[in-house]
Amino acid sequence: MAQKKYLLQENDIPTSWYNVVADMKNKPLPPLHPGTKQPANPEDFYPLFAKELVWQEGNQTDAWIEIPDEVRELYKQWRPTPLVRATGLEKALDTPAHIYFKNESVSPVGSHKLNSALAQAYYCKKEGITNLTTETGAGQWGAAMSYAAKAFGLELAVYMVKVSYEQKPYRRSIMQTFGAQVIASPSMSTKAGKKILTDHPTYGGSLGTAISEAIELALQTPNCKYVLGSVLNHVCLHQTVIGLEAEKQMAMADEYPDIVIGCFGGGSNFSGISMPFLRHKLTEGKPIRLIAAEPASCPKLTRGVFQYDFGDEIGYTPYIPMFTLGHTFAPAHIHAGGLRYHGAGAIVSQLKKDNLVEAVDIEQLDAFKAAELFAQTESIIPAPESSHAIAAAVTEALKAKEEGTAKTTLFNLSGHGLIDMAAYDSYFAGDLVNYSLTEADLHKTIDPLDKLI
Repeated sequence: MAQKKYLLQENDIPTSWYNVVADMKNKPLPPLHPGTKQPANPEDFYPLFAKELVWQEGNQTDAWIEIPDEVRELYKQWRPTPLVRATGLEKALDTPAHIYFKNESVSPVGSHKLNSALAQAYYCKKEGITNLTTETGAGQWGAAMSYAAKAFGLELAVYMVKVSYEQKPYRRSIMQTFGAQVIASPSMSTKAGKKILTDHPTYGGSLGTAISEAIELALQTPNCKYVLGSVLNHVCLHQTVIGLEAEKQMAMADEYPDIVIGCFGGGSNFSGISMPFLRHKLTEGKPIRLIAAEPASCPKLTRGVFQYDFGDEIGYTPYIPMFTLGHTFAPAHIHAGGLRYHGAGAIVSQLKKDNLVEAVDIEQLDAFKAAELFAQTESIIPAPESSHAIAAAVTEALKAKEEGTAKTTLFNLSGHGLIDMAAYDSYFAGDLVNYSLTEADLHKTIDPLDKLI
């Protein structure tokens, strides 16, 4: 059965990002200064981030924030992205459900990450910054930031989680092709990395570790800022171009989603697809379900605690209000490296606390099984991260079949898996396993947290 695609024109690219915080009844709690444990001021963030990004981070009143013309022009290289009805997948599942996906894999770097990378690079360039540092898990963010840094003539150093550095060498090559310096994390190039390697010589790293190293380098490098690929409010803001386009495209299909799904690491692509639809729930009372699909081996939303915690392993960041497994949590070496993060962003955490969004955890083998089915029915090999959203969509479609209801599901295909074929090789060879976490495992890193809520 042929796919049904819904395409927009260049002039349909959003002119503003949507700031969901403006419409939230319960605003996210403020970040806290790590020294005083009092609410942080904007000035506390200036050493790390461009001032305009700090303003966006703390903005709780403006529902719409204009996209700069320079950024929007660069978006036109691949946006608007297609909305596709997954008729092949529907047929294979023999479900009455209608399944749609927003195809963010068509960007120049193969994922949604470029939506925020270009914006952050633009604001840094506008401020006169010359150097950037960042972290990357699976390499999607690092690839996007490398592309964006080159587009604005900026130098970039990327700390790539060591296990992904070794598992995904071609993502590293993409970053180097665009001129970025790529360092396996933890490394011996920072105090944070040296401490972690001293304590755990064989540690494969985590996003929290890589963030610590990137922050340290940014603070030590003249005219340098740190840029982040997920978690923070301004990153989620930039990604709302995804859902804003999808709104128009669902209308073209004469449908409206009952369920919106995104895979979940820190919150960027889930927020991007879901927050524009959450607006209808907050302002119009639409009964829409928003589901974050996270790995069962890193279940911050489904098994974590809502508490103030650091965004990095060492403790360089402010305290962030989040659902967390503890900043020292060492996630299993799953191939969905972009989802191996200990905490959820403040916006999604507050929404989860208020029962406005849901979360499910997906086993690694279930994600790859869903990815295989999706590739065979829709002709796209998805990234391991995106496969978590596909698995959740399959589950909902099978529920609809049992119930005999023609529910409409929309999920975000956040990236393709053409540079993740080593993971697929391992899957087909039977080398991948599921990882179980006992309550005792979780309490080791959760119990030591400061109880600030």
